Amino acid sequence: MNTPDQSQLGKASTYLDQYDASLLFPIPRADKRAEIGVGSAPPFFGADMWTAFELSWLTPRGKPQVALAHFTVPCETPNIIESKSFKLYLNSFNNTRFAEAAEVQARLRTDLSEAAWRGSGQVATIGVRLLLPELFDREPVHELDGLSLDRLDIECTRYTPAPELLTAAFDEQPVTEVLTSNLLKSNCLVTGQPDWGSVQIRYSGPQIEQGGLLQYLVSFRNHNEFHEQCVERIFMDVWRQCKPTQLSVYARYTRRGGLDINPFRTSHPQGLPPNVRMARQ
Repeated sequence: MNTPDQSQLGKASTYLDQYDASLLFPIPRADKRAEIGVGSAPPFFGADMWTAFELSWLTPRGKPQVALAHFTVPCETPNIIESKSFKLYLNSFNNTRFAEAAEVQARLRTDLSEAAWRGSGQVATIGVRLLLPELFDREPVHELDGLSLDRLDIECTRYTPAPELLTAAFDEQPVTEVLTSNLLKSNCLVTGQPDWGSVQIRYSGPQIEQGGLLQYLVSFRNHNEFHEQCVERIFMDVWRQCKPTQLSVYARYTRRGGLDINPFRTSHPQGLPPNVRMARQ
């Protein structure tokens, strides 16, 4: 079983430019889920949506091609894909010749599906969509919809996750709200490098006290965990402390190494939000 400290994170790496699927380094979700009390049947659905901004390969005649790529990894997969290994894997396409973009897309889909499902005895398809240069100007930029918590003038003193800051009005009428913040920051589990993000919380149920929610989100500031793990921790803390009847947590993190990761978790089956980048991404 792979562990984060066995990955290439924080280590000098050789950047291969010939295709090599073995560079992908899947890490089981189970250990970090166990830390937050999530077992084999999580109380959420969703996916991790990735965007690759640095994808290139060669035509059979050696001419470079470039594309953007969107990847959708369901949260039901037993593994996350460690981000530096993902970057190294994508780099391995740089001097590899492919007949057409569809061949690149198919190779990506096969390799990522195998890595995400490795060790489970099953393989289901990971979503892969390539955007070629003629479609680049159709890529929108849009901020998360909702009421910004960042408008609140509050004191913040906690910088490691503090779910006790979360409260809700259990004796009042339930509400439906969409709340956002650009103040999410955590650190890489292995290297401690900062990860900057924005988060959207959509819920129905007892009204969540907004000041406490913002203080709680800020409390991740010195916390070391991968993006996917932070979002699942936020989901479970809000779910347990505030007891909504429905809850969705969606975070969009700024890119590193040409990749951004945007996890989405929801208590009820629904379509994924559009994978649309924000200005900071």
